[in-house]
Amino acid sequence: MLKRLITVVLACLALHAPAEEPAPVRTVPEVDIQRYLGSWYEIAAFPMFFQRQCIADTQARYDLDEKGGIRVHNQCATSSGIDKAEGRAKVVEGSGNAKLRVSFFWPFWGDYWILALQPDYQWALVGSPTRKYLWLLSRTPSLPAEELQKALEAAKAQQFDISQLRYTPQSAVARAAQ
Repeated sequence: MLKRLITVVLACLALHAPAEEPAPVRTVPEVDIQRYLGSWYEIAAFPMFFQRQCIADTQARYDLDEKGGIRVHNQCATSSGIDKAEGRAKVVEGSGNAKLRVSFFWPFWGDYWILALQPDYQWALVGSPTRKYLWLLSRTPSLPAEELQKALEAAKAQQFDISQLRYTPQSAVARAAQ
Protein backbone atom coordinates (compact mmCIF):
# COMPACT_ATOMS: atom_id res chain seq x y z
CA MET A 1 0.00 0.00 0.00
CA LEU A 2 2.79 2.43 0.92
CA LYS A 3 4.60 1.58 -2.29
CA ARG A 4 1.46 2.33 -4.32
CA LEU A 5 0.94 5.63 -2.48
CA ILE A 6 4.54 6.69 -3.18
CA THR A 7 4.09 5.80 -6.85
CA VAL A 8 0.92 7.90 -7.08
CA VAL A 9 2.55 10.88 -5.32
CA LEU A 10 5.60 10.71 -7.59
CA ALA A 11 3.38 10.50 -10.66
CA CYS A 12 1.42 13.57 -9.51
CA LEU A 13 4.62 15.50 -8.89
CA ALA A 14 5.89 14.59 -12.35
CA LEU A 15 2.66 15.81 -13.94
CA HIS A 16 2.84 19.13 -12.11
CA ALA A 17 6.56 19.69 -12.57
CA PRO A 18 7.35 22.91 -14.39
CA ALA A 19 8.19 22.58 -18.06
CA GLU A 20 11.86 22.70 -18.88
CA GLU A 21 12.97 26.25 -19.56
CA PRO A 22 14.12 26.83 -23.11
CA ALA A 23 17.76 27.72 -23.65
CA PRO A 24 18.47 31.45 -23.79
CA VAL A 25 18.15 33.09 -27.21
CA ARG A 26 21.53 33.51 -28.91
CA THR A 27 22.66 36.07 -31.44
CA VAL A 28 25.19 35.74 -34.20
CA PRO A 29 28.70 36.41 -32.86
CA GLU A 30 29.42 39.51 -34.93
CA VAL A 31 27.64 41.89 -37.32
CA ASP A 32 29.33 44.34 -39.66
CA ILE A 33 26.99 47.29 -39.22
CA GLN A 34 28.13 48.91 -42.48
CA ARG A 35 27.04 45.79 -44.37
CA TYR A 36 23.80 45.53 -42.39
CA LEU A 37 22.72 49.09 -43.20
CA GLY A 38 20.39 49.67 -46.11
CA SER A 39 17.02 48.35 -47.20
CA TRP A 40 15.33 45.14 -46.10
CA TYR A 41 12.01 43.55 -47.06
CA GLU A 42 9.93 41.77 -44.45
CA ILE A 43 9.40 38.20 -45.64
CA ALA A 44 7.57 37.04 -42.51
CA ALA A 45 6.96 38.18 -38.94
CA PHE A 46 5.07 37.36 -35.80
CA PRO A 47 1.87 39.45 -35.82
CA MET A 48 2.51 42.60 -33.79
CA PHE A 49 0.04 45.15 -32.44
CA PHE A 50 2.08 48.03 -33.84
CA GLN A 51 1.99 46.48 -37.34
CA ARG A 52 -1.72 45.63 -37.29
CA GLN A 53 -2.54 48.08 -40.09
CA CYS A 54 0.12 46.65 -42.46
CA ILE A 55 -1.24 44.49 -45.24
CA ALA A 56 1.73 44.27 -47.66
CA ASP A 57 5.06 45.69 -48.80
CA THR A 58 6.59 46.02 -45.34
CA GLN A 59 10.13 47.37 -45.57
CA ALA A 60 12.82 48.75 -43.29
CA ARG A 61 15.81 50.94 -44.00
CA TYR A 62 18.74 51.51 -41.64
CA ASP A 63 21.11 54.47 -42.07
CA LEU A 64 23.83 56.03 -39.94
CA ASP A 65 23.08 59.45 -38.55
CA GLU A 66 25.61 62.26 -38.16
CA LYS A 67 26.43 61.15 -34.58
CA GLY A 68 27.09 57.52 -35.51
CA GLY A 69 23.70 56.27 -34.33
CA ILE A 70 21.32 54.34 -36.55
CA ARG A 71 18.17 55.84 -38.07
CA VAL A 72 15.34 53.39 -38.65
CA HIS A 73 12.74 54.01 -41.37
CA ASN A 74 9.88 51.49 -41.54
CA GLN A 75 6.99 51.55 -43.95
CA CYS A 76 4.18 49.33 -45.13
CA ALA A 77 1.13 49.39 -47.34
CA THR A 78 -2.19 49.76 -45.53
CA SER A 79 -5.74 49.63 -46.81
CA SER A 80 -5.67 53.43 -47.07
CA GLY A 81 -2.14 54.07 -48.36
CA ILE A 82 1.35 53.97 -46.85
CA ASP A 83 2.17 54.00 -43.14
CA LYS A 84 5.63 55.15 -42.06
CA ALA A 85 7.47 55.07 -38.76
CA GLU A 86 10.78 56.71 -37.92
CA GLY A 87 12.95 55.54 -35.07
CA ARG A 88 16.48 55.09 -33.92
CA ALA A 89 18.64 52.22 -32.84
CA LYS A 90 21.75 51.87 -30.75
CA VAL A 91 24.14 48.96 -30.52
CA VAL A 92 24.37 47.19 -27.16
CA GLU A 93 27.98 47.48 -26.05
CA GLY A 94 29.89 44.19 -26.01
CA SER A 95 27.42 42.39 -28.29
CA GLY A 96 29.54 42.30 -31.44
CA ASN A 97 26.89 44.62 -32.94
CA ALA A 98 24.38 41.73 -32.88
CA LYS A 99 22.15 43.24 -30.18
CA LEU A 100 20.46 46.55 -30.74
CA ARG A 101 17.93 48.57 -28.80
CA VAL A 102 15.33 50.29 -30.98
CA SER A 103 12.97 53.12 -30.13
CA PHE A 104 10.08 54.58 -32.10
CA PHE A 105 8.52 56.30 -29.07
CA TRP A 106 10.94 57.80 -26.57
CA PRO A 107 11.54 56.73 -23.80
CA PHE A 108 10.52 53.19 -24.78
CA TRP A 109 13.19 50.87 -26.18
CA GLY A 110 12.86 47.31 -27.48
CA ASP A 111 15.29 44.50 -28.12
CA TYR A 112 16.36 43.87 -31.70
CA TRP A 113 18.66 40.85 -31.72
CA ILE A 114 20.18 39.49 -34.92
CA LEU A 115 19.74 35.73 -34.47
CA ALA A 116 20.86 34.46 -37.87
CA LEU A 117 22.49 36.20 -40.79
CA GLN A 118 23.36 34.81 -44.17
CA PRO A 119 27.12 35.27 -44.75
CA ASP A 120 26.52 37.64 -47.68
CA TYR A 121 23.95 39.64 -45.68
CA GLN A 122 21.10 38.74 -48.05
CA TRP A 123 18.73 37.68 -45.26
CA ALA A 124 18.55 38.12 -41.50
CA LEU A 125 16.48 36.62 -38.73
CA VAL A 126 15.75 39.18 -36.01
CA GLY A 127 14.00 38.58 -32.72
CA SER A 128 13.86 39.28 -29.03
CA PRO A 129 15.21 37.35 -26.04
CA THR A 130 11.61 36.76 -24.89
CA ARG A 131 10.71 35.04 -28.19
CA LYS A 132 7.70 37.38 -28.52
CA TYR A 133 9.11 39.10 -31.61
CA LEU A 134 10.47 37.56 -34.79
CA TRP A 135 11.11 38.97 -38.25
CA LEU A 136 12.62 37.37 -41.32
CA LEU A 137 14.16 40.09 -43.48
CA SER A 138 15.63 39.89 -46.96
CA ARG A 139 17.40 42.27 -49.30
CA THR A 140 14.93 41.15 -51.97
CA PRO A 141 11.11 40.90 -51.86
CA SER A 142 11.27 37.10 -51.83
CA LEU A 143 13.63 34.35 -50.73
CA PRO A 144 14.49 31.18 -52.62
CA ALA A 145 12.88 28.16 -50.96
CA GLU A 146 16.20 26.75 -49.70
CA GLU A 147 17.13 30.06 -48.05
CA LEU A 148 13.68 30.37 -46.50
CA GLN A 149 14.10 26.87 -45.09
CA LYS A 150 17.51 27.77 -43.59
CA ALA A 151 16.00 30.79 -41.86
CA LEU A 152 13.05 28.79 -40.52
CA GLU A 153 15.41 26.10 -39.22
CA ALA A 154 17.46 28.78 -37.45
CA ALA A 155 14.29 30.07 -35.77
CA LYS A 156 13.20 26.56 -34.73
CA ALA A 157 16.69 25.85 -33.35
CA GLN A 158 16.20 28.87 -31.08
CA GLN A 159 12.79 27.49 -30.01
CA PHE A 160 10.69 30.16 -31.70
CA ASP A 161 7.19 28.95 -32.57
CA ILE A 162 7.32 29.41 -36.34
CA SER A 163 3.64 28.45 -36.65
CA GLN A 164 2.99 32.05 -35.51
CA LEU A 165 4.77 33.51 -38.54
CA ARG A 166 2.65 35.58 -40.89
CA TYR A 167 4.10 35.86 -44.40
CA THR A 168 4.18 39.36 -45.82
CA PRO A 169 2.90 39.88 -49.36
CA GLN A 170 5.21 41.97 -51.52
CA SER A 171 3.48 43.63 -54.46
CA ALA A 172 4.58 43.61 -58.09
CA VAL A 173 5.99 47.11 -57.49
CA ALA A 174 8.31 45.83 -54.76
CA ARG A 175 9.31 42.82 -56.85
CA ALA A 176 9.99 45.04 -59.88
CA ALA A 177 12.32 47.21 -57.79
CA GLN A 178 14.44 44.14 -57.22
